[in-house]
Amino acid sequence: QVQLVESGGGLVQAGGSLRLSCAASGRRFSTYTLAWFRRAPGREREFVAVRWWSGGSTSYADSAKGRFAISRDDARNMVYLQMNSLKPEDTAVYYCAATRGYVSTSDDPDQYNYWGQGTQVTVSS
Repeated sequence: QVQLVESGGGLVQAGGSLRLSCAASGRRFSTYTLAWFRRAPGREREFVAVRWWSGGSTSYADSAKGRFAISRDDARNMVYLQMNSLKPEDTAVYYCAATRGYVSTSDDPDQYNYWGQGTQVTVSS
């Protein structure tokens, strides 16, 4: 079992930055693919970024490309989402997700077995 706890959300002005953190419990953290999703009010949960367990490859939603960066520290069981140039449309609850091994469809939330409780990000205009 893996437990995920997000932190780092908050209120920021448009153009600002935030760094979200996700602390994971459990063993063999390095064998998990890790991702960030978000859910804005009235909208479906959407994929933001993924970092695969092997090789460190990443993928981003078009809305996140060039502004967000996902990273992981396997020694500390942590995954991060650095968000720059934030826009009001980035306002959402952000969730950390994990699943062991490879994920074939990284933007499909059903591919992930473990989820955090979420952290609120609010970007003011």
